[in-house]
Amino acid sequence: MSDKIRDENTDFLFRAILTLDSLDECYRFFEDLCTVNEIKEMSKRLKAARMLRENYIYTDIAQETGLSTATISRVNRCLKYGSDGYAIVLERMERERRRQ
Repeated sequence: MSDKIRDENTDFLFRAILTLDSLDECYRFFEDLCTVNEIKEMSKRLKAARMLRENYIYTDIAQETGLSTATISRVNRCLKYGSDGYAIVLERMERERRRQ
């Protein structure tokens, strides 16, 4: 997938995200970059990925997040056959949570 989206503009976007130093900076940047609905949708997908890794069933995830089962299925496909983006982030967040 990264070959399909990789270009100079996307590289610029991702480099910009990597410069953010705090949760507050993330909120400020993403509020300028995305609509509220886009941010909420991304956060729901990440939550669904976490719940899928914790073996929740689709109906519970749908109820908790408000996502459709089709979207949850897409997230699950990414977890199983994707680029491991969700896995990288979720594993790092779990390690960070354990350190606190």
